[in-house]
Amino acid sequence: MKIVLKEKPKNPIIIEGFPGFGLVGTISTEYLINELKAKPIGAIHADDLPPMVALHENKLVQPIGIYYDSKNNLVIIHVMTNVKGVEWEIGELVLELAKQLDAKDVVAIEGVGTPLPSKNAEAYYYSNNDAGKKRFEAAKISPLKEGIILGVTATVILQSDDRPVSSIFVETHSSLPDSKAAAKAIEVLDKYLNLKIEYKPLLKQAEKFEEKVRGLMEKGAVATEEQKKKMLSYVG
Repeated sequence: MKIVLKEKPKNPIIIEGFPGFGLVGTISTEYLINELKAKPIGAIHADDLPPMVALHENKLVQPIGIYYDSKNNLVIIHVMTNVKGVEWEIGELVLELAKQLDAKDVVAIEGVGTPLPSKNAEAYYYSNNDAGKKRFEAAKISPLKEGIILGVTATVILQSDDRPVSSIFVETHSSLPDSKAAAKAIEVLDKYLNLKIEYKPLLKQAEKFEEKVRGLMEKGAVATEEQKKKMLSYVG
């Protein structure tokens, strides 16, 4: 596994969104990239994942792409593939990226499962540093007092040591793409970083975003199964 960068911004804030409940992290980072017109500057290459690249409107979409918004000095990690089984390694690479760029903060966006749908998804935060906690509290976001954190975000938090790491958690009742929860995540992120971006257009574009993300993720799952079949045919 390795990080490949064409450009190395200095002291950015890194935002990561890995697939999880409601694909909240993936939809949120997709929206950020489009709204901020962030440009691709690299990718994380994982040897333990099936080789795959997606095409959308004749443009390549990296399974784990790295984008940069120079106006706000944001590095966005956008993930369109299942990283199950390699979470520890990916988490290490996220922190290695933060080290290489001397990032000021690493912000994770996650969906948390709830049993019933709600008109207004609640958002919570976790931060391992006082500065992050103060910004969330100023935005009137409550801390996540009880809960289980899984996946890459968990590995980033556990391995962060003294590096500032924060997480935004938004309720979602669905395993399907949930743009409403993602819009709430964008609203909280906007308050946390003072980006001055609108989250409401995401609600209006919900169907479009959900279809795109669902389609790319489904194609990725099919490609993974095809890769497994090829491997079986090789050894069979």
